[in-house]
Amino acid sequence: MDTAQLTIDLPLEHLASGKVREVFAVDDEHLLFVASDRLSAFDVIMKNGVPQKGIILTQMAIFWFEQLAHLGPHHLVAHEVADFPASLKAHADLLRGRSMLVKRCNIIPIEAIVRGYLAGSGWKEYQAQQTICDIPLPAGLVESSKLPTSIFTPSTKAEIGDHDENISPERAAEIIGSDLSNALSERSLATYQAAHDYAEQRGIILADTKFEFGLDSSGSLILADEVLTPDSSRFWPAADYEAGRTQASYDKQFVRNWLESIDFDKQTAITLPDDVVKGTQERYLEAYEKLTGKTLSF
Repeated sequence: MDTAQLTIDLPLEHLASGKVREVFAVDDEHLLFVASDRLSAFDVIMKNGVPQKGIILTQMAIFWFEQLAHLGPHHLVAHEVADFPASLKAHADLLRGRSMLVKRCNIIPIEAIVRGYLAGSGWKEYQAQQTICDIPLPAGLVESSKLPTSIFTPSTKAEIGDHDENISPERAAEIIGSDLSNALSERSLATYQAAHDYAEQRGIILADTKFEFGLDSSGSLILADEVLTPDSSRFWPAADYEAGRTQASYDKQFVRNWLESIDFDKQTAITLPDDVVKGTQERYLEAYEKLTGKTLSF
């Protein structure tokens, strides 16, 4: 397979490293987000990555930012290197396809998660106490059940190597204030629903997703980071959906399932085998192509 781009080195002020993205300062108003091909699961960054994954994620995020712009502002300013400041054009080969010029904003320290189906940590909590993030749910639901209504289930934002912690909406309101928490919930639910309905028309179930929001210089709530990618969402093929079991997926649940099968300790980085890397890339690409109607050539 092609070599994965695991590191991103640029002669710019480096502000932050995420599990996948590197963030650089461009000027007083703009940042440069560059997506590597790193892959994390259970909050552990694996030793090897998925070739071209950063390009797939970036192009998927760009599609959704543009698709959902009617719901409110977002941070994307430009994504073609030709539209970047002149100082960045010397790095076109590295940046092409995997970078976004974005507005600076103050990121809200809450992961805005919306769930429409019962899966992952939500399913585990439901089995234990019939709730998700302390939100009571009806009895009798099974794994992958569609929830009676989509729910806002926030979590804390963990440092790299730590685990995000699911919290109740009430706890989120204590952390960021009730007005902002309500605005976050409302925008998150509306964005999820619009994306869910769009994906459904293309044969994909958007089971859940994670958003990040920030406040711009005027205090407006803006959608930030990545949005509705296979890294931040569960995408299921609708044709294969059946409640009561784990679903086939177009996201990194494929990797999580393999790691669970080898009793991964959820702490130590390992090298993924070639077939898991290839299978992950194929699933990410298929999700992109089904949702956007476009193909990517590398």
